[in-house]
Amino acid sequence: MAAQATLHCLTGCAIGEVLGMVVGTGLGLHNAATVVLSVVLAFVFGYGLTMRGVLKAGLTLRQAFGVALAADTVSIAVMEIIDNTVVVTVPGAMDAGLTSVLFWASLAFSLVVAFVVTTPVNYWMIGRGKGHAVVHQYHH
Repeated sequence: MAAQATLHCLTGCAIGEVLGMVVGTGLGLHNAATVVLSVVLAFVFGYGLTMRGVLKAGLTLRQAFGVALAADTVSIAVMEIIDNTVVVTVPGAMDAGLTSVLFWASLAFSLVVAFVVTTPVNYWMIGRGKGHAVVHQYHH
């Protein structure tokens, strides 16, 4: 269950992270601005995917947002800290450009590392009825 929760979180984070990195790099933004954009978009897409599912279960927009905050905030935060730390610490990755294998390989590697690190966090939270555990009642 923790791996599924992390994969769900990774999906939203990856969409936002990749989009933010591509837009920031493509526009020539400073590395810090690119990272901030990526983090913001990761939260937007991560929360959005969760909200999409619970809205189908009949929750109001406000209720769905509350569930998304409770379900995903810690997971997304851990994932973003890890994947951005990895990308920033790979020499030249942030400046490599969109056509560079280094850019894409470091981004892919960072998401794999984030998944591996975040899965035990989600396991711990689910075991305590927190995090992604709060969403399960709306999936049936």
